[in-house]
Amino acid sequence: METTVKLYSLEYREAKTYSLAALFVAGNIVLPQLCHTVHMGGPTWLPIYLFTLVGAYKYGRCVGLLTAVASPLLNSALFGMPAAAALPAILLKSTLLALIAGFAAARFRRASLPLFAAVVLAYQTVGTLGEWALSGSLYAAAQDFRIGIPGMLLQVFGGWAAVNYLIRR
Repeated sequence: METTVKLYSLEYREAKTYSLAALFVAGNIVLPQLCHTVHMGGPTWLPIYLFTLVGAYKYGRCVGLLTAVASPLLNSALFGMPAAAALPAILLKSTLLALIAGFAAARFRRASLPLFAAVVLAYQTVGTLGEWALSGSLYAAAQDFRIGIPGMLLQVFGGWAAVNYLIRR
């Protein structure tokens, strides 16, 4: 399913980039806190990535990268989640997500479910390989594919819905 949607490519020199990134970071702080009230909510729902995906896809790589880096760092500093040991892998995946989502939006200029699925599959696959290189454990690196399928589906369908219907501007 595909609809016409206005996509942006904001730059770092624009104040709007920082205000939007701050809103998406706030979302990436609140949603993980809600998910962590449920047993295994974080690893299952992968909430720290949703607003990074939406921000990068709708407003470009700059908003996405600011959100991707600030969200895990602030969550870790404020709430201890993600744990400091998990930050490198989460920052890697978050950064990959911002870059891939920003690229897909700029390249294809549309927001379809297959594109969102491809973005999520791409960042998770490359991120898992990177996490494997960081940790030395394929089992640990593949956790999102073992436990986080609901979160990946939330990213695909929720991200697509947010970009297409919730953010009308």
